[in-house]
Amino acid sequence: MTNPDIPATPPSAPNRVEIKVRKNGSLLVTGDFTLIDHEGREIVRPVGKPNTSLCRCGHSAKKPFCDGTHRSVGFVDPPDAAPAADSASGDTPSAPVTPA
Repeated sequence: MTNPDIPATPPSAPNRVEIKVRKNGSLLVTGDFTLIDHEGREIVRPVGKPNTSLCRCGHSAKKPFCDGTHRSVGFVDPPDAAPAADSASGDTPSAPVTPA
């Protein structure tokens, strides 16, 4: 279902930004975007690169950019989220019962 208030953006739009969560790694950002720090200042991105990798593990020496440290510290994606509530009944799936 589409929202008539939001114009559709074709996948090949030149100003489209794509953020890809890499398995056990960084966030790969493709497209034209501005990165702003907590004080509102622009963080300059590496020049001449079509993509920017942002750190997700918290151990990069080049934060907020990824430097590959996630590999040496053994960063692993968190497990997938728990199943959502059953939309028809509103019930949340129960956990399996283990005998004591």
